[in-house]
Amino acid sequence: MYLNAKERMLRRAANDIKEHQVVNLGMGLPTKITKYLAKDFPVCLHSENGISGVGGQVDFENANRNLIDAGGAYIEPILGAAYFDSSVSFAIVRSGKLDLTILGAFQVAANGDLANWIISGSFTPGAGGAIELAQKACKVNVISTHVDKKGRPKIVEKCTLPLTAKACVNRIYTDMAVFDIDNEGLHIIEIAREYTIKDVINATDAEIICPNHEIVTF
Repeated sequence: MYLNAKERMLRRAANDIKEHQVVNLGMGLPTKITKYLAKDFPVCLHSENGISGVGGQVDFENANRNLIDAGGAYIEPILGAAYFDSSVSFAIVRSGKLDLTILGAFQVAANGDLANWIISGSFTPGAGGAIELAQKACKVNVISTHVDKKGRPKIVEKCTLPLTAKACVNRIYTDMAVFDIDNEGLHIIEIAREYTIKDVINATDAEIICPNHEIVTF
């Protein structure tokens, strides 16, 4: 089956989800990761609107209209799913029970700062659960297109948009590459097969640390 760069990005992010983890998938691209998880994969997906045990997304005709994920898409529960109110849901988040959250982004800085809740001058209904997810999850990964709709880099030396959380991002998946962030900076660890290192550097507004060995493609 042919997958385009964005689909391979989603599959690549799904491959890093480990068995028996408790994982939150944020609004937008992250919720689409469920498509690339096997139906019998033993993972507990948490949604901050009050579900633990989220399954895949379903279409309107087959949906239970009472069951949606954080982004409003219809979902099906897995066997053993639990439902709870917002206070319990955010207690799970705040107490550090999430092994991993995968969030979208407007900007990610080379030091791991994340901006993903508002673009200055645009309407937003609020930050939702993003601030607490970014601060409290044991690991924070980001999945995002490499540039925005105007071709501007989303990976930058310093965020210019209002921050969601400081120095919280561990790994970034884009349609061009995969990066890790540590105390040394922004490391490119994998690259999409149709791009070169030069392509990635030109599309990134931050210094990239390249390995000495050949970079794995995905």
